[in-house]
Amino acid sequence: MTPVDPGTATELTLIGMFWNAHLVVKLVMAGLFLASVWTWAIIIDKMLMFQRYRKAMNRFEEVFWSGQSLEELYRNLSQRPTAGMATLFVAAMREWKRAFEGTGKGFASLHGRIDKVLDVSIQREVEKLEAKLFILATVGSASPFIGLFGTVWGIMTSFRSIAASKNTSLAVVAPGIAEALFATAIGLVAAIPAVIAYNKYQKDLNRAQTRLEGFADEFSAILSRQIDERVELPKQVA
Repeated sequence: MTPVDPGTATELTLIGMFWNAHLVVKLVMAGLFLASVWTWAIIIDKMLMFQRYRKAMNRFEEVFWSGQSLEELYRNLSQRPTAGMATLFVAAMREWKRAFEGTGKGFASLHGRIDKVLDVSIQREVEKLEAKLFILATVGSASPFIGLFGTVWGIMTSFRSIAASKNTSLAVVAPGIAEALFATAIGLVAAIPAVIAYNKYQKDLNRAQTRLEGFADEFSAILSRQIDERVELPKQVA
């Protein structure tokens, strides 16, 4: 920031404050602006993603509990990409069918293997949902401090300009302070939506994970009953 001539009017618009700021403060502002744009892109992407995910789980639950044959449902779902509960269902059914296609020696441990498959599938689904959320958390926590750094640097430069001009009038002091505080304002503009969105999507993620775990427990119980019936059948025949 160069010393300001008291006779020269400094433009205190947003663009004017940006162009009149020190190079370091400009870099901070530009970085925070790009972080804000990136944040909003992630926010919109995640909003659409969670909406599609909820609709997909609602549709699957409606079909699953409609009484349709599990074999028919598996054939339909295994031929196209799946998400949410459908992914868990296909993974568990695939493990179930492997037990019958093999020698049958591992049938007694099938229930444990199905539970493992369901747990791994849930973990993968959760990882998909929480992808890029760490960016929102990082922007939300770091942006105010980055903006504060730009403010401190700008104020330091402004004080040096005041000392060089030997003029402490408001016309000299105000523009430099305003430019410095503008960096903090941009930091808050980037951080506030990121924090709100992160908390919102974490709540949505927890709800989705709860639904996935609930379905996994119910479907595991259904398959467990089928396993018990098949294991006990030879004893009844004997």
